[in-house]
Amino acid sequence: MTQEEWLAQHPYLRSVADFHAQVATALARIPNGGARISGWDDFIGDYRAGIPLLRSSRVAIDLEPAGAILVSLIENLASMPLPEKLAAECRVLRAQLGGEVNAPRRAIAWLFEDEVLKPAHPGLIRYLGWTVLAGCLHPIVDAFSGWREEERWLCGYCPICGSPPAMAQLVGFDSGRLRLLSCGCCRTRWRYLRIGCPFCESADDHRLSALAIEGEKYLRIDYCQSCRAYLKTYNGEGSESLFLADWTSLHIDVIARDRGLKRLANSLYDL
Repeated sequence: MTQEEWLAQHPYLRSVADFHAQVATALARIPNGGARISGWDDFIGDYRAGIPLLRSSRVAIDLEPAGAILVSLIENLASMPLPEKLAAECRVLRAQLGGEVNAPRRAIAWLFEDEVLKPAHPGLIRYLGWTVLAGCLHPIVDAFSGWREEERWLCGYCPICGSPPAMAQLVGFDSGRLRLLSCGCCRTRWRYLRIGCPFCESADDHRLSALAIEGEKYLRIDYCQSCRAYLKTYNGEGSESLFLADWTSLHIDVIARDRGLKRLANSLYDL
């Protein structure tokens, strides 16, 4: 299924899609060589101990350029024909990040809760900041997926940035199916237990349930009766860029919330 076909079926997502496209257009104008890592040997011990890559003291990854890219992105967006509310917020953030030499670096650190910062519009800067970081980290995410031993990391949080999963995916057939978790921040996917809650780690299959959504063939809600947390789950393969994008299934977040379920993953769309 294409994005346009999806939006034709879900027209209420059109405004989100338009803004998402405008951000991608603005970001494409900014040079971004991507972050690099010289080798993985120093990280093996931390990886096996369950420490995410960006939280490891044994690996040096320079995220300083991401702050400069974030500032440039906000400047580009401030000059684009956005909806007035978003345009006004971009102008405020442009002034805030441009008013202090260390503000761009602090904004990136704030995404990891490593910096006390009071951004004027936290929802917008969280979305833009992680969009920038996901692009910068893309080469590392690709290399990391080829290096790591999946069976060594069966944790309920992202092996790159440490965020809880925003979505899950079921791949394969019948008894051989695997479950992958998907980070809504840095876009990493990793393997997890087929049966189990990644949030409270309950492995009691009697406490784990799936909720089918009328009219949605490929998406469902998996939730834990113990902690009431849920995961939007893509039941299929081949359209990951669409169904694991998180914003394309915001309506399912609303359905889950209306049923008293909790989203424990960060949302970049609270803006």
